[in-house]
Amino acid sequence: MRSYLDFEKPVAELDSKIDELRALAAGGSNIGEEVARIEEKATQALTDLYANLTPWQKTQVARHPMRPHCMDYIAGLITEFTPLAGDRKFADDEALVGGFGRFRGESICVIGQEKGSTTETRLKHNFGMAKPEGYRKAVRLMEMADRFGIPVLSLVDTAGAYPGIGAEERGQAEAIARSTDACLGLGVPNVAVVIGEGGSGGAIAIATANRVLMLEHAVYSVISPEGAASILWRDSSKAQEAAINMKITAQDLARFGVIDTILKEPPGGAHRDPQDMIARTGDAITQAFNDLRSLDPAEVRNQRRQKFLDIGRRLG
Repeated sequence: MRSYLDFEKPVAELDSKIDELRALAAGGSNIGEEVARIEEKATQALTDLYANLTPWQKTQVARHPMRPHCMDYIAGLITEFTPLAGDRKFADDEALVGGFGRFRGESICVIGQEKGSTTETRLKHNFGMAKPEGYRKAVRLMEMADRFGIPVLSLVDTAGAYPGIGAEERGQAEAIARSTDACLGLGVPNVAVVIGEGGSGGAIAIATANRVLMLEHAVYSVISPEGAASILWRDSSKAQEAAINMKITAQDLARFGVIDTILKEPPGGAHRDPQDMIARTGDAITQAFNDLRSLDPAEVRNQRRQKFLDIGRRLG
């Protein structure tokens, strides 16, 4: 079942026309050439539309409910995946999933935010918004991976850390800071991929990596456009204006040196061909880890540290 965003209305109308013609063709009408012509027109319209998306439109694409999520990437890329639960302090947080498995034959630790794809799973995973116990679980897994010399892969997709009272009472800010510190202290290479939304400290807590990859239509920012508009103008309806000024797209962030690589998405976004997107992401992850393979633990830490220091100096 196809799902269209507001700005995709022209494509939706063409697809609807194609469906009608196919139904006629199935009934015996000789309209194959007409169907092919409109299909070509729809494909071109989709390509042209996605080549010129605004930052706000990219935000909508990054939030698309049919976009492949963390568990889809794990299922497509990681074999023998064994999830581990709990932070050994309070509880297990299902917004942040993690465990160990094999990536193309090599041992790997995987940490990621899972939004869920149905009402039931979205509630189960708290829409990908982790609580302190989620980040403490991430720290536990990273420390275990470091102890055994296993590289770490982070799959980032969250609107932000959960802002509830209970989370604040249990030390949300401290948990995020310690998770960020754990990323920086790893002696093994770590690679982060922003697959959808990279929201605030909830994202940076697991994305402080040697290599930060980002999907073409993902977004990565210190706060959501709606949140920024509410703070700056006291009007969340100005989210589109905020998105433009915040420089949240992969293209802007690559120019500033915040991310390292942009992963091209299939025409019309990752949700239109999830398997292709997952395969492309796997190839990019392989290349990123290969680039870091020859570094010893001290060099891994220094490279990561210098990467983030350079961002501040370049923008300062």
